[in-house]
Amino acid sequence: MLSKKYYFCIQNIAIMLENISFKDFKGQLQTNKNLRFATYGIGSVLGLMVLYFAYRQFIWSPSNEKSKEAYYRGLNLAVKDSTDAAINELEPVVKKYDGKQGGEIAQFVLARQYMAKGDFKKANEALEGVDVKDTYVSVYKLGLQADCQSELGKYQEALDLYLEAAELNENELTTPTYLFKAALVAEELKKYEEATELYTRIKSNFLNFSNAKSIDKYIARAKNRK
Repeated sequence: MLSKKYYFCIQNIAIMLENISFKDFKGQLQTNKNLRFATYGIGSVLGLMVLYFAYRQFIWSPSNEKSKEAYYRGLNLAVKDSTDAAINELEPVVKKYDGKQGGEIAQFVLARQYMAKGDFKKANEALEGVDVKDTYVSVYKLGLQADCQSELGKYQEALDLYLEAAELNENELTTPTYLFKAALVAEELKKYEEATELYTRIKSNFLNFSNAKSIDKYIARAKNRK
Protein backbone atom coordinates (compact mmCIF):
# COMPACT_ATOMS: atom_id res chain seq x y z
CA MET A 1 0.00 0.00 0.00
CA LEU A 2 1.14 3.52 -0.74
CA SER A 3 1.49 5.88 2.20
CA LYS A 4 -1.03 8.71 2.36
CA LYS A 5 1.69 11.17 1.43
CA TYR A 6 2.74 9.29 -1.70
CA TYR A 7 -0.87 8.73 -2.72
CA PHE A 8 -1.49 12.48 -2.38
CA CYS A 9 1.67 13.06 -4.42
CA ILE A 10 0.35 10.87 -7.24
CA GLN A 11 -2.93 12.76 -7.29
CA ASN A 12 -1.08 16.07 -7.44
CA ILE A 13 1.01 15.01 -10.44
CA ALA A 14 -2.11 13.95 -12.30
CA ILE A 15 -3.90 17.23 -11.54
CA MET A 16 -0.87 19.30 -12.55
CA LEU A 17 -0.39 17.52 -15.86
CA GLU A 18 -4.05 17.80 -16.79
CA ASN A 19 -4.16 21.54 -16.01
CA ILE A 20 -0.95 22.36 -17.87
CA SER A 21 -1.96 20.26 -20.84
CA PHE A 22 -4.91 22.52 -21.38
CA LYS A 23 -2.79 25.65 -21.02
CA ASP A 24 0.10 24.72 -23.30
CA PHE A 25 -1.88 24.99 -26.51
CA LYS A 26 -4.45 27.59 -25.49
CA GLY A 27 -2.96 30.36 -27.61
CA GLN A 28 -2.34 27.99 -30.49
CA LEU A 29 -5.91 26.77 -30.39
CA GLN A 30 -7.23 30.31 -30.49
CA THR A 31 -5.04 31.61 -33.30
CA ASN A 32 -4.33 28.71 -35.64
CA LYS A 33 -7.20 26.60 -36.93
CA ASN A 34 -4.84 24.05 -38.45
CA LEU A 35 -3.25 23.34 -35.11
CA ARG A 36 -6.27 22.40 -33.01
CA PHE A 37 -4.41 19.70 -31.17
CA ALA A 38 -6.07 16.98 -29.14
CA THR A 39 -5.55 18.81 -25.88
CA TYR A 40 -9.13 18.71 -24.70
CA GLY A 41 -10.33 15.31 -23.68
CA ILE A 42 -6.94 13.74 -23.00
CA GLY A 43 -6.80 14.70 -19.33
CA SER A 44 -7.97 11.25 -18.32
CA VAL A 45 -5.31 9.68 -20.54
CA LEU A 46 -2.58 11.73 -18.89
CA GLY A 47 -3.96 10.85 -15.48
CA LEU A 48 -3.77 7.13 -16.25
CA MET A 49 -0.20 7.43 -17.48
CA VAL A 50 0.88 9.36 -14.43
CA LEU A 51 -0.77 6.87 -12.06
CA TYR A 52 1.00 4.02 -13.86
CA PHE A 53 4.29 5.92 -13.65
CA ALA A 54 3.81 6.53 -9.94
CA TYR A 55 2.97 2.89 -9.34
CA ARG A 56 6.20 1.80 -10.99
CA GLN A 57 8.23 4.37 -9.10
CA PHE A 58 6.76 4.03 -5.63
CA ILE A 59 5.92 0.33 -5.43
CA TRP A 60 8.39 -1.41 -7.74
CA SER A 61 11.34 0.82 -6.91
CA PRO A 62 11.19 1.83 -3.24
CA SER A 63 14.78 3.09 -3.11
CA ASN A 64 16.14 6.65 -3.16
CA GLU A 65 13.75 7.85 -0.44
CA LYS A 66 15.57 11.15 0.04
CA SER A 67 15.32 12.04 -3.63
CA LYS A 68 11.57 11.28 -3.59
CA GLU A 69 11.00 13.52 -0.59
CA ALA A 70 13.08 16.32 -2.09
CA TYR A 71 10.77 17.18 -5.00
CA TYR A 72 7.52 16.97 -3.04
CA ARG A 73 7.40 20.68 -2.11
CA GLY A 74 8.08 21.73 -5.71
CA LEU A 75 5.32 19.45 -6.95
CA ASN A 76 2.80 20.99 -4.57
CA LEU A 77 3.77 24.47 -5.74
CA ALA A 78 3.30 23.37 -9.35
CA VAL A 79 -0.17 22.01 -8.59
CA LYS A 80 -1.09 25.37 -7.07
CA ASP A 81 0.06 27.15 -10.26
CA SER A 82 2.87 28.81 -8.33
CA THR A 83 5.08 28.40 -11.37
CA ASP A 84 8.00 30.63 -10.44
CA ALA A 85 8.15 29.27 -6.90
CA ALA A 86 7.97 25.71 -8.23
CA ILE A 87 10.86 26.36 -10.61
CA ASN A 88 12.97 27.83 -7.81
CA GLU A 89 12.23 24.80 -5.66
CA LEU A 90 12.77 22.16 -8.32
CA GLU A 91 15.94 23.39 -10.05
CA PRO A 92 18.27 22.60 -7.11
CA VAL A 93 16.54 19.25 -6.59
CA VAL A 94 17.21 18.30 -10.20
CA LYS A 95 20.85 19.28 -9.83
CA LYS A 96 21.36 17.48 -6.51
CA TYR A 97 19.50 14.26 -7.35
CA ASP A 98 20.28 13.89 -11.04
CA GLY A 99 20.03 10.23 -12.00
CA LYS A 100 17.94 9.25 -9.01
CA GLN A 101 14.21 8.59 -9.13
CA GLY A 102 13.22 11.79 -7.36
CA GLY A 103 15.59 13.83 -9.49
CA GLU A 104 14.12 12.48 -12.72
CA ILE A 105 10.56 13.14 -11.56
CA ALA A 106 11.59 16.63 -10.46
CA GLN A 107 13.08 17.30 -13.89
CA PHE A 108 9.92 16.08 -15.60
CA VAL A 109 7.77 18.41 -13.46
CA LEU A 110 10.28 21.23 -13.95
CA ALA A 111 10.00 20.89 -17.72
CA ARG A 112 6.25 21.30 -17.43
CA GLN A 113 6.78 24.50 -15.46
CA TYR A 114 9.03 25.88 -18.17
CA MET A 115 6.25 25.11 -20.66
CA ALA A 116 3.76 26.94 -18.46
CA LYS A 117 6.09 29.95 -18.61
CA GLY A 118 6.25 29.72 -22.39
CA ASP A 119 9.93 28.80 -22.41
CA PHE A 120 9.58 25.84 -24.76
CA LYS A 121 13.25 25.70 -25.69
CA LYS A 122 14.28 25.30 -22.07
CA ALA A 123 11.45 22.84 -21.47
CA ASN A 124 12.59 20.69 -24.35
CA GLU A 125 16.15 20.68 -23.07
CA ALA A 126 14.90 19.59 -19.65
CA LEU A 127 12.79 16.81 -21.16
CA GLU A 128 15.79 15.53 -23.11
CA GLY A 129 17.54 15.04 -19.80
CA VAL A 130 14.74 13.00 -18.19
CA ASP A 131 15.85 9.38 -17.99
CA VAL A 132 13.05 6.96 -17.11
CA LYS A 133 12.71 3.26 -17.82
CA ASP A 134 8.93 3.28 -17.95
CA THR A 135 7.60 2.86 -21.50
CA TYR A 136 4.44 4.92 -21.03
CA VAL A 137 6.32 7.83 -19.52
CA SER A 138 8.82 7.65 -22.37
CA VAL A 139 5.92 7.96 -24.79
CA TYR A 140 4.53 10.95 -22.97
CA LYS A 141 7.98 12.55 -22.79
CA LEU A 142 8.26 12.31 -26.59
CA GLY A 143 4.81 13.82 -26.93
CA LEU A 144 5.77 16.78 -24.76
CA GLN A 145 8.94 17.30 -26.75
CA ALA A 146 6.81 17.34 -29.89
CA ASP A 147 4.54 19.92 -28.28
CA CYS A 148 7.59 22.09 -27.56
CA GLN A 149 8.87 21.80 -31.13
CA SER A 150 5.46 22.77 -32.47
CA GLU A 151 5.30 25.81 -30.21
CA LEU A 152 8.74 26.78 -31.50
CA GLY A 153 7.47 26.54 -35.08
CA LYS A 154 9.60 23.48 -35.86
CA TYR A 155 6.75 21.52 -37.38
CA GLN A 156 8.79 18.83 -39.13
CA GLU A 157 10.58 17.99 -35.89
CA ALA A 158 7.22 17.97 -34.13
CA LEU A 159 5.76 15.64 -36.75
CA ASP A 160 8.64 13.18 -36.41
CA LEU A 161 8.36 13.15 -32.62
CA TYR A 162 4.57 12.71 -32.63
CA LEU A 163 4.94 9.74 -34.97
CA GLU A 164 7.68 8.28 -32.78
CA ALA A 165 5.48 8.69 -29.70
CA ALA A 166 2.56 7.05 -31.49
CA GLU A 167 4.62 4.06 -32.56
CA LEU A 168 6.69 3.49 -29.42
CA ASN A 169 4.03 1.50 -27.58
CA GLU A 170 0.86 1.14 -29.62
CA ASN A 171 -2.28 1.26 -27.51
CA GLU A 172 -5.79 2.71 -27.50
CA LEU A 173 -4.81 5.76 -25.47
CA THR A 174 -1.62 7.43 -26.59
CA THR A 175 -1.36 6.12 -30.17
CA PRO A 176 -4.46 7.79 -31.63
CA THR A 177 -3.79 10.97 -29.66
CA TYR A 178 -0.34 11.41 -31.14
CA LEU A 179 -1.39 10.26 -34.60
CA PHE A 180 -4.02 12.99 -34.51
CA LYS A 181 -1.51 15.62 -33.47
CA ALA A 182 0.86 14.38 -36.18
CA ALA A 183 -1.89 14.74 -38.77
CA LEU A 184 -2.61 18.31 -37.71
CA VAL A 185 1.06 19.21 -37.98
CA ALA A 186 1.24 17.48 -41.35
CA GLU A 187 -1.54 19.81 -42.54
CA GLU A 188 0.45 22.77 -41.27
CA LEU A 189 3.36 21.52 -43.40
CA LYS A 190 0.96 21.18 -46.36
CA LYS A 191 1.53 17.43 -46.37
CA TYR A 192 -2.15 16.81 -46.96
CA GLU A 193 -1.76 13.28 -48.34
CA GLU A 194 0.14 12.20 -45.24
CA ALA A 195 -2.43 13.91 -43.02
CA THR A 196 -5.23 12.07 -44.83
CA GLU A 197 -3.45 8.75 -44.31
CA LEU A 198 -2.99 9.43 -40.60
CA TYR A 199 -6.62 10.45 -40.08
CA THR A 200 -7.73 7.37 -42.02
CA ARG A 201 -5.53 5.14 -39.88
CA ILE A 202 -7.21 6.53 -36.78
CA LYS A 203 -10.64 5.86 -38.27
CA SER A 204 -9.73 2.30 -39.21
CA ASN A 205 -7.96 1.25 -36.01
CA PHE A 206 -9.16 3.44 -33.15
CA LEU A 207 -12.93 3.62 -33.31
CA ASN A 208 -13.58 5.24 -29.93
CA PHE A 209 -11.13 8.06 -30.54
CA SER A 210 -12.38 8.41 -34.12
CA ASN A 211 -15.98 8.85 -33.01
CA ALA A 212 -15.06 11.29 -30.25
CA LYS A 213 -13.16 13.49 -32.70
CA SER A 214 -15.62 13.16 -35.61
CA ILE A 215 -12.61 12.12 -37.66
CA ASP A 216 -14.47 12.13 -40.99
CA LYS A 217 -14.49 15.92 -41.09
CA TYR A 218 -10.70 15.99 -40.76
CA ILE A 219 -10.32 13.41 -43.50
CA ALA A 220 -12.56 15.48 -45.78
CA ARG A 221 -10.65 18.66 -44.97
CA ALA A 222 -7.25 17.14 -45.72
CA LYS A 223 -8.51 15.57 -48.97
CA ASN A 224 -9.95 18.87 -50.15
CA ARG A 225 -6.63 20.61 -49.60
CA LYS A 226 -4.60 18.26 -51.79
